[in-house]
Amino acid sequence: MRFTYSSSIKFASLIRREKRFLVEVDLGGAATWVHTNNSGSMLGLVRPGRGALVSPAANPKRKLAWTLEAVEVGGANDRDRHWCCVNTQVPNKLLAWAFTNRLLPELSEATAMRPEAKIGDSRLDARFETPRGPLWVECKNVTLAEDDVALFPDARTERGKKHLEELMRQAAQGARVATFYLITRSDAACFGPAWCVDEEYAKAFYAALNAGVEAWPWQAEVSAEGLRLVRRLPVVGE
Repeated sequence: MRFTYSSSIKFASLIRREKRFLVEVDLGGAATWVHTNNSGSMLGLVRPGRGALVSPAANPKRKLAWTLEAVEVGGANDRDRHWCCVNTQVPNKLLAWAFTNRLLPELSEATAMRPEAKIGDSRLDARFETPRGPLWVECKNVTLAEDDVALFPDARTERGKKHLEELMRQAAQGARVATFYLITRSDAACFGPAWCVDEEYAKAFYAALNAGVEAWPWQAEVSAEGLRLVRRLPVVGE
């Protein structure tokens, strides 16, 4: 079963990234600017000549007619490459889709989902209703991998650290809380925080685990047809 894109996908090739939300691609032989909603560094992902998957904008009047969905990563040989999802809206949508289709064992008791739920001073990506009370989940998109380890984040994230701190506060009050990490690097065998990128987030990550915050690192396979959940990866040091 696959989570499918809402619009038809086109193949392109990367040229360069400009500023924060602009990526230039070769689309059908024409240099075209496409929108990326990924505010991270996309470290090691935007390599000229590598493949890209783009989708048409839902709003036909939008200035940029295309959105960057995924980029090609991996070795020098074509057979060693795979697609990595860079659309940061996908983890939230995939979590809702997985709940609806009963694909995540972590949500086996959940009976309802409310997206963008307010909790404390923050707004988290999802609140699930369960017989044991609410389950709060924050979603993250993981695009960085080194030495078989999927790593998050790929840029310093004060916002991500604040989310962990909010989850810890709720865990201390007896709530069940978790972070869902969507990993689309097939070259990863486990997951951990990126100490070399953001040491403060890494410290907060392990403090959160010790405080009872659950980490759900799920690896997914990406294609032009969509995403397929593959397996939950172990957490380094857990």
